[in-house]
Amino acid sequence: MPVLEGECGGRVGSAGVGTGPGEGPVDAEVEWVYQPVEVHFGDGRWALGRISGWWQDAGGLRWCRLRVARSGRPAHWEPFDPARVVLLPAGGL
Repeated sequence: MPVLEGECGGRVGSAGVGTGPGEGPVDAEVEWVYQPVEVHFGDGRWALGRISGWWQDAGGLRWCRLRVARSGRPAHWEPFDPARVVLLPAGGL
């Protein structure tokens, strides 16, 4: 089973969640949101991004649909890692 590294360090593979058409959870299982985030990369860089959806798989793993600003990559599903993805206020302080 192939496993790919996600943009914020998550692993994508066995749950069948990825970035291609037809992959990921069905819409009825997703909580659609607009959640600004900061993403920490392994090389020390930080980038702004947003989470547009939350989903929990049958094994209890929480997934986020993450898009990193100016990365050139479309939004993709990956396991949520709070050590690498910091949630920012969405409605002001």
